[in-house]
Amino acid sequence: MQNTMSSLTGPGLRRSRAWKKTVVAAGFLMAVVVPGPVIGQDMVPASLTLDEALRLAIRNNPRLQAARNDIAVADWNLNAAYGSWIPSASLSSSVSWQGAGEQRFGSITADQLGFQDQPSFFFSSYSAGINYSLNGRTLMAPGQARRNRDATRAQVRSEESVLRLNVTRAYLEGLRQVEGLGLAEQELERARFNLRLARGRQEVGSGNAIDVQQAEVGVGRAEIALIQARTGVRTSRIQLLQQLGVTLAAEPVLETTFAVTEPLWSADDLYDMAVGTNPNLQALRAQEEASRYGVSMARSAYFPSLSLSAGISGFTRQASSTAGQEAQAIATGQARIEQCRTLNGLLSLLPASPPPQDCSLLATPQSAIEEIRAQNDAFPFNFTRQPPSLGLTISIPVFQGLGRQRELESARAQLNDNRFLIREQELALRADIESRIAIVQTAYESALIEERNQALADEQLRLAQEQYRLGLSNFIALVEAETVKAQADRERVLSIFTYHDAVADLEAVVGTPLRNQ
Repeated sequence: MQNTMSSLTGPGLRRSRAWKKTVVAAGFLMAVVVPGPVIGQDMVPASLTLDEALRLAIRNNPRLQAARNDIAVADWNLNAAYGSWIPSASLSSSVSWQGAGEQRFGSITADQLGFQDQPSFFFSSYSAGINYSLNGRTLMAPGQARRNRDATRAQVRSEESVLRLNVTRAYLEGLRQVEGLGLAEQELERARFNLRLARGRQEVGSGNAIDVQQAEVGVGRAEIALIQARTGVRTSRIQLLQQLGVTLAAEPVLETTFAVTEPLWSADDLYDMAVGTNPNLQALRAQEEASRYGVSMARSAYFPSLSLSAGISGFTRQASSTAGQEAQAIATGQARIEQCRTLNGLLSLLPASPPPQDCSLLATPQSAIEEIRAQNDAFPFNFTRQPPSLGLTISIPVFQGLGRQRELESARAQLNDNRFLIREQELALRADIESRIAIVQTAYESALIEERNQALADEQLRLAQEQYRLGLSNFIALVEAETVKAQADRERVLSIFTYHDAVADLEAVVGTPLRNQ
């Protein structure tokens, strides 16, 4: 691919080193660099090759970068699918406060139950649990996510292939515009030479003012063509910048050259190669694999599911005041004392009464009061543990309507659709290869013919200039020869880049470079 294009280029298209320097100095070659350090963009070297342009585009093109973001999402989908195999755990805690007042339990109030002067309360609690669920869909989720990721990566490779084709076309268009600029400069130089010839003949008396005026018009038209050629170079540069996804700050030289060589590729060989390398076909096959696994995943809805759960919890309850509890405990002690005294009085009436009990021992001791106070001191971390729980559930789906079968049939239909798309792509691939090889062959033969035409136009112009200089022909014949020469040069350049465009299209279909094969 690094052979020079001059192998099939006539003398009129062979530019000298001085002409190349003029073009570079004019500043109309395409290139890209960032103005200062810009995140996500590379610096462009002084000499930009096609390979370097492709590298820049793959790194910086916004559309491709957006497509690559889908790979990161697909990676996380795979991680999440594996994460579904891990038990889920939860830990919760709560703190609450209840103000003083009368509470109601259904249709009964606390006052009716004998609980009066209820203080405010502080509550805290905690709970910890672990849950584990397993079913067919959960087991197969990582496999499905992995195949979806492969399909996403294949789609990104397809986007890269499209970008490579667009960058190659833009690069070739840039070279074509530069060649057009060189032709425009050559035409202007020939027009000025013709003007000098016309003026020279007028000075020696063998010419006339009409020839000079026609020559001046030719110079003006050549100047217009040169301006248009410069605009074409600028436009092609902007289009290349758009594909590369970088900003303009310098104008390095486009170094890659392309040779027009006879296409010797076989359609069968290229088809066999394309079956394994065509990015669109690879993306469809990855989608087919994901759809095939999706059928198995839809069928897993008929499998049993298992669920395991375990948990622990605790709570605290603390009153803002224990005065009510203490008074109740003291009242209970007083009731026991009164009951004891009544019993002693009754026993004293018996003929042989036993000795009376010491009722003072039944009074509520201070230790009981302290215990009430100690038990109330629980908020917020002195939890009372509740009984732990453990559960195991096995569910066997028997009949859940026709939803599962509908999903299964939908997955099968998707699989069949992908298979048909692959078959369609394979047929289109063979047809594209056959047609594009024919286009490349036609472009090659056209380039050979245009090379001969260019050589004949060169000779015709040389003879016309010599005859006009010697006075053997008029200026109209010279202008006609000049027109034929300009058209031959442009058709020659057009045929060369038509050939390279056709090769680029063929490479995009096959999915791999072919210029070195």
